[in-house]
Amino acid sequence: MSESAPYQQPSAPAGDYPGKTLGIVGLILAIILPLVGLIISIVASSQSKKAGYSNGLAKAGIIVGAILVALGIIVSIIYGIAVGAALSSVNG
Repeated sequence: MSESAPYQQPSAPAGDYPGKTLGIVGLILAIILPLVGLIISIVASSQSKKAGYSNGLAKAGIIVGAILVALGIIVSIIYGIAVGAALSSVNG
């Protein structure tokens, strides 16, 4: 009678899952080019979710990208108001 090894449940690949590389790229781009990084991070998160994995890097890219896009919009509005006020005082 031979003894067989106990059944082991297959584990997830060692750190390799769909969307992981794209999540890293998305996070880096979210810092450099927030809108592009946000979009890529959303795609990476979607790919990982479809495969049943959690992608923390993609989630971080979404958060960083969203915050930086919002800050960019706010700064642009303030800048536009400041330029408008400066031009009206010069012409006024």
